[in-house]
Amino acid sequence: MKEQPAIAVLGSINMDIVVSVKQHPLPGETIHGSEPMYSPGGKGANQAVAAAKSGIKVRMAGAVGTDGHGRDLMASLDGYGVDTGSVAGKEGSSGLAFITVDEAGENCIILSPGANGKMYPEELEQVWPAIEGCSAVLLQNEIPLKTTLAAMKEAAKRGQRVYFNPAPAVELPENAYAAIHCLILNETEADTLIGGRLTAEEGDEAPAEIRSARALVEAGVESVVLTLGAKGAIYADKSGETIRVKAFAVEAVDTTAAGDTFIGAFAAMRESGETVERSLRYASAAAALTVTKSGAQQSIPVKEEVELFLEGRSFLLT
Repeated sequence: MKEQPAIAVLGSINMDIVVSVKQHPLPGETIHGSEPMYSPGGKGANQAVAAAKSGIKVRMAGAVGTDGHGRDLMASLDGYGVDTGSVAGKEGSSGLAFITVDEAGENCIILSPGANGKMYPEELEQVWPAIEGCSAVLLQNEIPLKTTLAAMKEAAKRGQRVYFNPAPAVELPENAYAAIHCLILNETEADTLIGGRLTAEEGDEAPAEIRSARALVEAGVESVVLTLGAKGAIYADKSGETIRVKAFAVEAVDTTAAGDTFIGAFAAMRESGETVERSLRYASAAAALTVTKSGAQQSIPVKEEVELFLEGRSFLLT
């Protein structure tokens, strides 16, 4: 019997401290907010949960602190079926994210890395034995960049597909792009990575977002998924294929974890053998459902919910 595919996620694990506000404060302004809500999060953990809820085996590698939050964060991942055998305990605080959510559902986030900042490259030697059987590795930018780049290089060398979400966005060394199987990012992150790469050739009437995706492919990655918020998403790859999908129009309650849901769901669908088009549609639907609820991991839908939402719908642009 063929072994079920699995994804390894190496990244951040945070406790989100969320306060609802009427509108985000201006510099120097003090405003009133709601009672704080404590919600397990972190880009790495959120993407791991999204992938697991999409029906694929997930192994999480990262770090939590020795505080009470660390125990709660581990319990949350375990509860969603994520294998936490490669999550280390670090003396001190777990990662924290301080989040305000306004009446439109838009959020502002301040990160305190805590244990996430103590994930050093030399620790990868203890991580790889547990995740070497995974078909793919999913990475972000909420642990030290040196660790992420080392993991990226090692995964590519071992023949594992690398899905990379460069958030928060920083410039990457040129030799990093060739190790990336699929770069998944939003327009702001793309602007940081592209820098001066984006030029319009004479007669090229393609929209800026299409040219952005192409520029990232030309940088050396195998494929790119550029998320565009309410405008949907664009896929482009080295073969020249381009796919554009619309987003679902839903009433947003809280946009926290929407991008992470898209990324984890897309990677899970691709590693499960689904087509790019099908994976994009599923990921877009999962992200749409996520924003209709408050919180991070608890707002991410399970596969059955997404499938029901997708029934009878088609939104591939021609």
